[in-house]
This record gives sequence, C-alpha cells and structure tokens, in this order.
Amino acid sequence: MSIADDIALAHRLADAAGAAIRPHFRAVDAERKADASPVTDADRGAEEAMRRILAAEVPRDGITGEEFGYEKGESGRQWVLDPIDGTTAFLAGRPIFGILIALLHDGWPVLGMIDQPILKERWLGVTGQATTLNGQPVTTRACRELADAALATTGPHYFDDHDGAHFMGLAAKTDHKRMVMGGDCYNYAMLATGQIDVVCEANLKLHDWAALVPVVEGAGGTMCDWNGDPLHIDSDGHVLALGDPARLEDVVEALACHH
Repeated sequence: MSIADDIALAHRLADAAGAAIRPHFRAVDAERKADASPVTDADRGAEEAMRRILAAEVPRDGITGEEFGYEKGESGRQWVLDPIDGTTAFLAGRPIFGILIALLHDGWPVLGMIDQPILKERWLGVTGQATTLNGQPVTTRACRELADAALATTGPHYFDDHDGAHFMGLAAKTDHKRMVMGGDCYNYAMLATGQIDVVCEANLKLHDWAALVPVVEGAGGTMCDWNGDPLHIDSDGHVLALGDPARLEDVVEALACHH
C-alpha cells in the first residue's frame, strides 16, 4: 500500500469511530446499568468499527487497541488505536477527548491522526510531510526562553512521587500563569497548532502516544522520552513534547534536577 492509501484508510477509520462515539457524548440514560457507562459503549463500538475496517482492508497488518488488545500481524506494520483518549473529558461533556490512530513500521510511528469528532477537528501527521488540521498546514511556535513556556499535563495525580518531583522541577522553570491541566491528546494537538509549548507526562501506554509523534514532529516540534531519546514501541511511557526543539536541552535539564 502507498502512503496515500494509508492516509485514506486512517480517514475512514476516524470517520467510523466518530460515528460510533457521537451518539454517546453528553447522553444521559437513567436506565444504564453500572457496568455499561456511556464511555464503555462508545469506546468499544468505536474500536470494533475500526477493527472491522482493518480486518477487511489490511488483514496482514497487526493491531493494538486500548479495548481489545493486540493482534499480531505478518507485514511488519501495526495499527495502534485509542478510540477515546481523554475519558475524563468525555464523561464531563468536554469536547477535548480524541480518537487516536497510528501506523507503526517496525515499531516506529510513521502516521498519526488525532480526531476530535464533536468539534470536527482532525490533525494528520505523516513522516516527511507537514502536519495538517482539516487539510491546512499547522506549525508549532518558537519559544525563546523556558520561563515563557506554556506547560501542559493531563494531571498531577498521574505522576508517582518520584516523577512528580521531577515534573515540579520543570514546572518551576516555566510560566505558571499559563500552565494547563487536563487535556490528554488535545494538548499535543494544541502544541502542534502553536498554542502550547511543552507537554510532559508519565505512565503513557503505546496507544496514548504513538499517534501524537508524527503530528507533533510534522508541525516542527519534537517528541521524546524524559532523557531526550526518540519514542519507539519499547519506550517506558515517560513522554515529552516540545513545540520548539531548541528548548529540549533546557527541558531535560529542568526535569533532571528537583528540590
């Protein structure tokens, strides 16, 4: 398959997942049993819809999904799916969750899509191409000083004490007035669009970050682990995204020292 075919396939996957999710967003159902929350129905329905398309169109490719796990392929290619990244936002009725779709070649992300099905915003990142939002190119912004940086993370409660101390070391060197809490994948989309400078997280799984890498990097940013090393299938879940790669050394250094 050509990269154009892969891009077209990713668009179809996002369309199918969005169609499965939208009816459940802000839906109140008093009859719902405790074990079937709106997010479970939406999550499962969306991943099943995407897996059906992949099984029909690229049966030799592997699939990793948040809801239904890993299916080994035989092509060296693997699709990584997170039907709803940002469950908390989804349940709170906030349209900043996203459908994440990534394609990995030999463990490295080469295509990534972040889709917000309520606002109808779709970011596409492909290795060697400029990242787009609904077809229009987007770019990260320059950040001359770490002290001016807007830093985002999904929440302090996602860090253990050790990681939290390192995160606070970084936070102390950025602009407190502009710190963003909450947001999951949407923070990375905003970084790629020039609204946020640094995202720092720990304990992410492959399906949480794989789609983000091509989006951020195609917009001029960089993604890596907390040591500054590139992310691949065996990375440990410590994730950094920077809009301005020139600040990488500053960020890694700030993370390394804590009080």
